[in-house]
Amino acid sequence: MTTFRISEAAALLGVSSDTVRRWVDAGRLAAVRDEHGHRQISGVDLAAFARSQVETTGEGRRSSARNRFRGIVTEVIKDAVMAQVEIAAGPFRVVSLMSRQAADELGLEVGVVAVAVIKSTNVVVEIPGHERVATTS
Repeated sequence: MTTFRISEAAALLGVSSDTVRRWVDAGRLAAVRDEHGHRQISGVDLAAFARSQVETTGEGRRSSARNRFRGIVTEVIKDAVMAQVEIAAGPFRVVSLMSRQAADELGLEVGVVAVAVIKSTNVVVEIPGHERVATTS
């Protein structure tokens, strides 16, 4: 079974190690101590907790898109027809190309809070540190 140290769980959840410790101490996130007294969180428990923390569409919107990244606009590059908008959403960088008219109508400029809504039929999934792709027989 995959387990994570407090610092690893914090990095995956995008919060501080102290926040994860408080969640564990409050009983919101299960953890056990290893033979050295360090807290370990099972991958299954961490995944369930992460899923429970995910924002839903909310605000009365109905959408088939499930990938939503709330962040701050860090760069807007416009020409006569197109705009490139960059959003920092936690540790993630999301770049969108859109018409200049759409960027202007949305009031997109550096410092504005925005949500990148992504619907994709082609998503590449990678496992860090693994060069070989697992296959099933």
